[in-house]
This record gives sequence, structure tokens and C-alpha cells, in this order.
Amino acid sequence: MWLLFTFFVLASTAQDGGKVLEDEECVPHSQPWQVALFEHTRFNCGASLISPLWVLSAAHCQTRFMRVRLGEHNLRKYDGPEQLLAVSRIIPHPGYEARSHLHDIMLLRLLRPVRLTPQVRPLALPTRCPRVGEPCLVSGWGLISDNGPENPKRPKPQVRLPDTLHCANISIISDASCDKDYPGRVMDTMVCAGVEGRGTDSCEGDSGGPLVCTGALQGIVSWGDVPCDTTTKPGVYTKVCYYLKWIRETMKRN
Repeated sequence: MWLLFTFFVLASTAQDGGKVLEDEECVPHSQPWQVALFEHTRFNCGASLISPLWVLSAAHCQTRFMRVRLGEHNLRKYDGPEQLLAVSRIIPHPGYEARSHLHDIMLLRLLRPVRLTPQVRPLALPTRCPRVGEPCLVSGWGLISDNGPENPKRPKPQVRLPDTLHCANISIISDASCDKDYPGRVMDTMVCAGVEGRGTDSCEGDSGGPLVCTGALQGIVSWGDVPCDTTTKPGVYTKVCYYLKWIRETMKRN
């Protein structure tokens, strides 16, 4: 069973110290590199378009029958700019380890190049590694919180899968700080992001999606702490800058 996670900013409520998932719907098509991965007709994971022919995601998102949808905002509505493409080659990193999340990265070669439009265009790969404190944005269709007022019939906010793409502003957290939350588990192939002192959450739905920092793809949604409504730990992402050579060589060979 594949593990699916997405990351949301958390804040403490003033009344009882509980936490809510703070993010909001993205401006439609403001993340034109965002990809929705499907297994047949079932939404499975997020991903990022990095060239007209290649998509980058997490290795644990691999399934046998993969299709990609680009130009999406509302997964339940057809707005016009959507493109549905088949995948011709699935290439997870050869060193991927599910238990440790090591090398949780995968390239997908599309059957044909995408048609570049204002709503569908690639995201740049990084030219450097992310810096501590650097502001970033994570996006996806994973679980969000219904933050309506509490009442006896609904004692805490409910979480649900949205139809529309959601975005959250977070920032890069130091390895030392992240290692305190995940002792011995965060490797140099990973980067942590969240809101210092408040954390991020990890919920079902958006593995493989992009962490965009200063206009470049710095991270791939990989893993985090569960359950998603109680943790204050940051999210952990595959550090894309570590894999630039593998990405480029794999694309060239295939």
C-alpha cells in the first residue's frame, strides 16, 4: 500500500491549543507546472512538469497504470486548458528504499510532449540547494481542514479532500531543528519545510507534489509525521538539488 501525504501549515487555536490546517485555494492556474497523477481514473499523487516531455514525482507514487493531467484546478470540472497524457516510461530512482524514504524520486516520460500554454508550462530545476528560512510554496489536492466553528455536534474541525488545488506558504527549516523531530531519520537527500514553532502537517493525498522556492523546484512531497491533526513536526521533502545529475542523465538516456 502506497503512503500518500500532503503538507499544510498548522496554527494553534487560542482556545484549547489544538491545531488547524491553514492553507487556501490557489489562484486558478497560478501553478502551471502542477501535475495530477492518476491510476486509471483514480487520483493518486501530485507531480511537477520539468520539461515538455518529463514529469518529476515521488518514487512511492509509482503504480502500474499511470496517466497525467495538466492544466488542472478543479479535478471534478472541465475548464478547457486541461491536458490528459499517457506515460510511456516510469523510472523510479534505482536506490529507492520504501522504509527509510531514501531516494524517493521518480521520473515519468510522457508518450508525447505537452502543449505549452499559459496554464501548462515547466518549472525550473534548482541551480543551488535550498537555504534555511527561504520562503516556499507547497501545493496539492490533499486533505484540508473545514475550519468552521466548533459545536457539540462537531467538536473539532473536519478534514476532507478538496476538488480544487490548494496552496500553503512555508519555509525551509534547518537540518538540526528537523533532526530533533525525526532523530536519525532525516538524510542529506532530504529537506524539511514548515512554519518554525508551529510545524506542518502530513495528510493523505499529495505525495510527489512540488515545493517551490524562489521560482525553482527544491522539494518533492515525501513523508512526515502522522496523525495529521495533532503533529507539530515539519514535512520532509526529497531534496531535488541532490539529484540534478541523475535527473539530467536519466532524461538524456531515455
